[in-house]
Amino acid sequence: MSRWKALPAELDPSARNLVVRLRWLKDHSGLSLRQLASKSGYSASSWERYLGGRSLPPRGAVEALASINGEEPSRLLAAWEVAAEAWNGRTATAPPASTADTAPAPAPAPAAEPITAVPAEPPGPTAGHTADPVRGRAFQVAVAAGVAALLLAASAAAVLVGRMGTDGGAATSPTSSAAAAMSSPSAVPGYTCRVERVDGLWYAGQSDTKEELLANGYAGPEVAEVQCLLERAGYAPGDIDGIYGPLTERAVTRLQRDAGLVVDGIVGPHTWGALRG
Repeated sequence: MSRWKALPAELDPSARNLVVRLRWLKDHSGLSLRQLASKSGYSASSWERYLGGRSLPPRGAVEALASINGEEPSRLLAAWEVAAEAWNGRTATAPPASTADTAPAPAPAPAAEPITAVPAEPPGPTAGHTADPVRGRAFQVAVAAGVAALLLAASAAAVLVGRMGTDGGAATSPTSSAAAAMSSPSAVPGYTCRVERVDGLWYAGQSDTKEELLANGYAGPEVAEVQCLLERAGYAPGDIDGIYGPLTERAVTRLQRDAGLVVDGIVGPHTWGALRG
């Protein structure tokens, strides 16, 4: 049985889910990488990359591994499609591996000198009329007074809205609402362990699964179930927060080691059996 290395930290959760499932099937088959290569048609080095999370396996490789284990490939292929979308998005935005062979970028063109707009001369008086400087100045003063009145009204409205949001609770700014939501304890899901033994198996009230594959980076009630059962068995997983982090992974590996299982930090059917038994 393989003892797997940790997956790359930057691996997308959907891609991590796929690789975890492929690792479990490879272990379940009992085949070495060389044997798997001869049965699947994909080289051992390719499988090493696929199972290490370094490259996306082709659809045919996923189907071949499912077929070798006698598994229905539909669910595995659904996971592959989701992972492929995330993987393609990552590679599309990734920087090029090397720029040694690319032509040097041309030197930037010198910045053009700023062009200063020349104000147009005011039109002269039409024939038979003479300009009235007093009337023109009065018009400018009236326009300036109108603009100042509009700005004052807008400022007063803004102050009124802010005061209503502070005193009466009728309006709040989006920034303060977002900050309150982030700091609110209800924004983080809470899990309460309700451990009981049913038909000889332990359950903690979060999930009754016995086969769900979980690994570092996963989150949800299934992870909270694992954490509750680890705590019951005496393996401290950290906070019961439903997040599969380093403390939970460390507790899982200790359980696996004591139970004589493959020590890979991945919760699969055998680890579920040790948790519930």
